[in-house]
Amino acid sequence: MAVKFIEDYGLIGDGQTAALVHRDGSIDWLCWPRFDSDACFAALLGTSSHGCWKLAPVDAITSSSRRYRDDTLVLETDFVLTTGHVRLIDFMPVENDASAVIRIVRGLAGKVSLRSELDLRFDYGSLRPALEIGHDRAVAFVGPDLVVLHAPTQLSQQGTCIVSEVEVSEGEEIAFCLRYGSATAAPPPPIAAGTALRSTEEYWRSWIAKFAIKTQWPEAVRRSLLTLRAMIYRSTGGIIAAPTTSLPEAPAENLNWDYRYCWLRDAAFTITVLLDAGYHDEAKAFRDWLLRAAGGEPEKIRIMYRVDGSRRLEEWIASWLPGYRGARPVRIGNAAAAQRQLDVYGELLDSVAAAAKQALPRPNVKAIWLRP
Repeated sequence: MAVKFIEDYGLIGDGQTAALVHRDGSIDWLCWPRFDSDACFAALLGTSSHGCWKLAPVDAITSSSRRYRDDTLVLETDFVLTTGHVRLIDFMPVENDASAVIRIVRGLAGKVSLRSELDLRFDYGSLRPALEIGHDRAVAFVGPDLVVLHAPTQLSQQGTCIVSEVEVSEGEEIAFCLRYGSATAAPPPPIAAGTALRSTEEYWRSWIAKFAIKTQWPEAVRRSLLTLRAMIYRSTGGIIAAPTTSLPEAPAENLNWDYRYCWLRDAAFTITVLLDAGYHDEAKAFRDWLLRAAGGEPEKIRIMYRVDGSRRLEEWIASWLPGYRGARPVRIGNAAAAQRQLDVYGELLDSVAAAAKQALPRPNVKAIWLRP
């Protein structure tokens, strides 16, 4: 298996969780249904046997390129072969009642055969789900989790993988839809890929259109703001430091930490940036999240929380994972949550002061505390 580097991954997300897509067409990291949930794709920290979803041409690729669609989190990867040229479009629809990964393959020239290999592994790559495979639908479930794949062609099982092959010609378009659901409910139906793509593009472009400050680096700033927005948990306003765990701070070191949580320090810096960029709604959502997290005893405030504001982040080691490029251990949870770091008070006050300067509405504390 070829060595993979973090710079070869692109981020897609829906404000509930995020996935990392390698330039070879493999999704190697995804936690469902939240940023801080267990991973069902953990190949980023191991091998393909720890969970991934690869969708790529069967034959040798002559060249490839990738980009985000302008002002969106929709990722495009082009594969050029001697037989043709195809484009892979990856995104996560931004909807309140669904979490899904949609992969559209568009034929641009000639004819290309592609293969989809889906290997779901829950509990951070340690646990295979039960599988029920039909003609063009496969359902995987274990414990509370259920994932359903809707495919444009015949599915089969090969080893632990759900496999399909399809041929795409110039002008043709096919779509795969992977959806998360509850193991105690009916598998969710497919999502109309074209409609979801248009609405997802509209969501991101409408959001970034609020940024109207002149800068020498408009594309870089807009892309950075979009990435920050992708790190905000839409349901609560909590802001994570990163969507991953255990990527080493230095090569071959053991400084591998779980960053899928809301550090008050990091979030305060992020909110200051968003306020300066004109995004008051996100700042207000974080302030309200913070009031809920602090509860009735703000003197017991912690330096970090889960995205829903809960406090328990006990740290443990996923010993079966070899780590990113061999960097061990792979840590889940973060023991630093119990530390006392005095600088966080100053950074929080600084962000609150920045919000006050922007005339953010004062919080209705009673209403926030009573909100379910």
